[in-house]
Amino acid sequence: MGRPAPRPLLLALLWLALCRGRVVRVPAGSLVRVAGTELVIPCNVSDYDGPSEQNFDWSFSSSGGSFVELASTWEVGFGAQLYRERLQRGEILLRRTANDAVELHIKDVQPADQGHYKCSTPSTDATVQGNYEDTVQVKVLSDALHVAASPLSSPGPGRSLSLHLGEPFELRCEAATTSPLHTHLALRWELWHGATRQRVLALTREGRLHPGPGYEQRYHGGDVRLDTVGSDGYRLSVTQALATDQGTYRCVVSEWIEEQGAWQEIQEKAVDVATVVIQPTVLRAAVGRNVSVAEGKELDLSCNITTDRADDVRPEVTWYFSRTPDRTVPAPHVLARLDRDSLVHSSPHVALSHVDARSYHLLVRDVSKENSGYYSCHVALWVPGHNRSSHKVAEATSAPVGVDVTWLEPDYQVYLNASKVPEFSDDLTELECRVVDKRSMEGSVRVTVSWYYRVNRRNDDVVTSELLAAMDGDWTLKYGERSKQRAQDGDFIFSKERADTFSFRIQRTTEEDRGNYYCVVSAWTRQRNSSWVKSRDVFSKPVHIFWASEDSVLVVKARQPKPFFAAGNTFEMTCKVSSQNIKSPRYSVLITAEKPAGDLSSPNETKYIISLDQDAVVRLENWTDASRVDGVVLEKVQEDEFRYRMYQTQVSDAGLYRCVVTAWSPVRGSLWREAATSLSNPIEIDFQTSGPIFNASVYSDTPSVIRGDLIKLFCIVTVEGAALDPDDMAFDVSWFVVHSFGLDKAPILLSSLDRKGIVSTARRDWKSDLSLERVGVLEFLLQVHGSEDQDFGNYYCSVAPWVKSPTGSWQKEAEIYSKPVFVTVKMDVLNAFKYPLLIGVGLSTVVGLLSCLIGYCSSHWCCKKEVQETRRERRRLMSMEMD
Repeated sequence: MGRPAPRPLLLALLWLALCRGRVVRVPAGSLVRVAGTELVIPCNVSDYDGPSEQNFDWSFSSSGGSFVELASTWEVGFGAQLYRERLQRGEILLRRTANDAVELHIKDVQPADQGHYKCSTPSTDATVQGNYEDTVQVKVLSDALHVAASPLSSPGPGRSLSLHLGEPFELRCEAATTSPLHTHLALRWELWHGATRQRVLALTREGRLHPGPGYEQRYHGGDVRLDTVGSDGYRLSVTQALATDQGTYRCVVSEWIEEQGAWQEIQEKAVDVATVVIQPTVLRAAVGRNVSVAEGKELDLSCNITTDRADDVRPEVTWYFSRTPDRTVPAPHVLARLDRDSLVHSSPHVALSHVDARSYHLLVRDVSKENSGYYSCHVALWVPGHNRSSHKVAEATSAPVGVDVTWLEPDYQVYLNASKVPEFSDDLTELECRVVDKRSMEGSVRVTVSWYYRVNRRNDDVVTSELLAAMDGDWTLKYGERSKQRAQDGDFIFSKERADTFSFRIQRTTEEDRGNYYCVVSAWTRQRNSSWVKSRDVFSKPVHIFWASEDSVLVVKARQPKPFFAAGNTFEMTCKVSSQNIKSPRYSVLITAEKPAGDLSSPNETKYIISLDQDAVVRLENWTDASRVDGVVLEKVQEDEFRYRMYQTQVSDAGLYRCVVTAWSPVRGSLWREAATSLSNPIEIDFQTSGPIFNASVYSDTPSVIRGDLIKLFCIVTVEGAALDPDDMAFDVSWFVVHSFGLDKAPILLSSLDRKGIVSTARRDWKSDLSLERVGVLEFLLQVHGSEDQDFGNYYCSVAPWVKSPTGSWQKEAEIYSKPVFVTVKMDVLNAFKYPLLIGVGLSTVVGLLSCLIGYCSSHWCCKKEVQETRRERRRLMSMEMD
C-alpha cells in the first residue's frame, strides 16, 4: 500500500470539488487599441454543457468603479441611453460565436471608450457555484502610425514603373510611429496580381527577415533584399527583374505592443507603392541571303543582332547546320558557339568572331560537298546578376540560310584491254584497266578500281554481274565470293601497275573463267577529317574472254624395228606419239608387260617395268631381277618418239609389252597439268622352244603330328621332255603356308632357297624352327622343329627353274607351283594333364590335413569350458529328481 496523502492537500482537493462551477473568461491583462480602429473583446463560459444558448451582459466603467450597461444578448433595451444610438447604428454589437461564447465589437473605437469592460452571465442555478463575470481593461491610444510610399526614381503614369527583363529596380516605403508607449513595427512587402496576393519579403517585430513562398532562393542568392534607409525608410531591392515580378507592390506595416509578456497587434496600415510593368526585350537575329561557294574555298556568314537593350547584356551566339530547312528534323549540328563569357567553342576548320557588339561572323575553311545545307544562328541575351550569376532575358533564332557548295566533278575516261588472251585452258589471262583524259583531278582526288565478271548467255535471261574485287578509298582491296579463294591461292592477282593503270591477272584460266570482264574506276575526294568520299564512277566497256573448247587427242603407236628370235637376244620397241588440242605438250612414258593369254602362272597381271617422266627422269618400277639391273633401258629419241630395250631376254620375259604415254601441259611456269593419257598397241615376245617341262609336287611322311614333333615336307621336281644334265639345271625354291583349312587366306612365305644355295627364312612369332635343304638333284626338304599349334595349315612350294642355254647363259623358266598338303598338329593329352593332376592331388591332401588340425584345436581349447558347464547342469537336474 502507498503512503497516505498529507492533510492540507486533501483539504484543498475537497474545496475545489465543492466550489466547482461555471467560469466566465475574457482576455487576461489589458487590451490596447488605436483610436479609429475596431475593438473586439471575446468572452466565453467554461464548464457549460447546456443544450441552449448562454446569455451574456456587457457593462462598461471608465474608471473601474460603477459599471454602465452596454449591451446584452437577451435583453434589447439593456444598454444605457448613452450607447443606444451607437447600438442602433451597429457601431457596437454582439456577435455570438458559440452557445457559450460571444464577441463584443466596437467599430471606430474612440478615446472615450477607454476603460473597463465586464462580461457577465445571468445565473438561474439554485446555488451559486463558480465565477459568473470577468473584467478586462481597454486602453485607447491616438493614431501615431504614419505609412507612405516614397517617390519613384522614374515614375510612369499612375505610379507605374516600366522595366525590361533583367533590369534592377527599387521600391521604398516610409513607416514611423509617435506613440508614447513602447511599440514595435513589423513590415512586409506584398505583390498583387489582381485579387491574388503573394508575400515577397517581411521584417518581423523582432527585426528578422522572412522571404515569402517562391522567393527563398532569390533571397538567399542576394537577388531580393530589404534594407532600412534612415530611421523610417524601408527599401525593397530586386537586382534582376523577372517576368513574374510584374504587378502591384504594397507595403503593409503593423504596430505591436507587449503587455504582460504577450504581444498585441495595435493596428495595421498598407499603402500601394508602385505597379511594376515588365517590358519584353526586343531581339532579332538575321544571317542574310542564300549563298553559293566553290569547293575548297572559305564560307563567310554574318549574324546581325538587333535589340532595344543598351545596358550591360552579354550575348551568347550559336551557329547551327542542318541538311534541311526544318531545324527540328533531324536535330541540327552545332558548328561553333560563343558563350556569355566571350569564349569560343568550335572545331579546327571553323572560326567564330565578332566585328562589333551586334555582328558575329562564321568562317568555314576549305568547304566541301558535305558543307552544303542550311545555316542559322541562335542568340541569347544574359544579364549578370548577384554572386556571378546570370539570367537569360531574351533569345532569338535567325531564319535558315541555304549554302550551296559547287564543285568540279572529276572528268576522265576508262579503257579496258586484254594484254594476254588465253588460247587453251590453264593459259595466262591479263587485263589492263587504264584511266585517260583526266580533267579536274587535283591532289585531293584519288582513283580506285573494281573488277566485275559477267557470264555469257545465249538466251534473254537476265545476267547479273559478279564482283571479283573492289578497292576502297584507303587502298583496301576486298574480294568477292567468286574470287576470294583463288586470290588467296595466288591464281587471281590484282595489282596497280602505274598511277593510271590497274591490272588483273588469271594465272591459270579455266573454262569457267570464260565470259565478259569490265572494270569500274571510282574517284574519291579527300575530306577535312582525312576520310575519302566517292564522287564518281566510270564504267569500261566489257572485254570478252573465250577460246574454242575441243577434246584433247593423244595417239601412241608401238613397233618392233628388229626381228626377235630366241632367248638371250635383245628386245627393242619404239613408241611414236602424236597429239592435238594440247598446249606445249611434254610426254611421260611407262613400259608395261602382260603375260600371254595361255600363261596360267600369273593371269591378268600387268607389270610396270620402267618409266620416263616429262622431265626426262628414268625410274625402275617393278623390275626385281637383281642380276639384270642394267638389262632394261628407256630413252627419248625425239620429242615425240621413245625407245625401250631389254638385253639378255629370258623365257620368263615372254608377254605383251605396251607404252603408256601421258601428255602434260605447263602451268604457272614450272608446274605441269595432266592433259591426256593413251595406251599403245601391244608388242609380243614369244619364245618358240622345245625345251623340258617342269612340274612340282609336295610329299610328307608326317601329315599329322603331336605338338613338339618334327614335321617333314618334301618338294619334288619332275622333268618331262628332253633330258638335261643336272649341271645345266638350277632352281629357286620357296615354301608357303596358308593357316586355314581352305585357301581363303593370304599365303605366308616360310623359307626360300635360290639357285646359288642361299637360304632365307622369314621371322615368326612362335617357338618352332624351320630348316630348308636340298636333299637331291630334284628334291628339297622343309623341316619344322618343335612344332606348335600354329604350324597347322596347307603347305606348298613354288619352283622357278633355270636352264643353261647353248650359248652359256642361264634362262629363267616360268615359275611353277605345287598342290598343297594339309598338316595337322595334335595335343598329347597324357603329358598335358600329368602335371596338373599331380598338383591337384598334392593341394587336396594339404588342405585336408590342415582342416583336421584346425578342427582338433577348436574342440580341444575353444569348447572345453562350455562342455563342463553343461555337465554340471545335468548333475544338478539329476539331484533335483532325486529330491
